Amino acid sequence: MCRRFHGAAFATFGEARKEDFHWVEGEHLLQSYKAPNGTVRRFCSVCGSSMTFAPANDSGDLIEFTLGTLVDQPALTPDAHIFIGSKASWYAIEDSLPQFEEGRDSKQLV
Repeated sequence: MCRRFHGAAFATFGEARKEDFHWVEGEHLLQSYKAPNGTVRRFCSVCGSSMTFAPANDSGDLIEFTLGTLVDQPALTPDAHIFIGSKASWYAIEDSLPQFEEGRDSKQLV
C-alpha cells in the first residue's frame, strides 16, 4: 500500500504524541482516505502530499506523519523497518535495524 500511495519503495514516517504535535498551517486543507485494510491516510487537498497515517487499530494517542513534509529537518534516525512482508522485492535492506512483518506489534523477522 505504501509503494502505491507514495510512488516510492517505502514511506518515511515519524511518530509523536498527538498532544505534542501541531500543524503550522493548512490543517483545514487535509482530506482523508480510508484504505481497504482500515488504515486512514490524510493528504493535502491542494497538492496531494501525503501527511499522516493511522493504523486500523489506532489507539488515538499517537500521530504518524510524513517526515518529508516537515518545515525543519528532524533530528531523528531510523529505529526499525515495518511492513517488510510487503516490501518491494527489488529493494534490499542493508542495515541491522529490527524488521517487522507488519507494524511494530507484529512478528519480528530480523
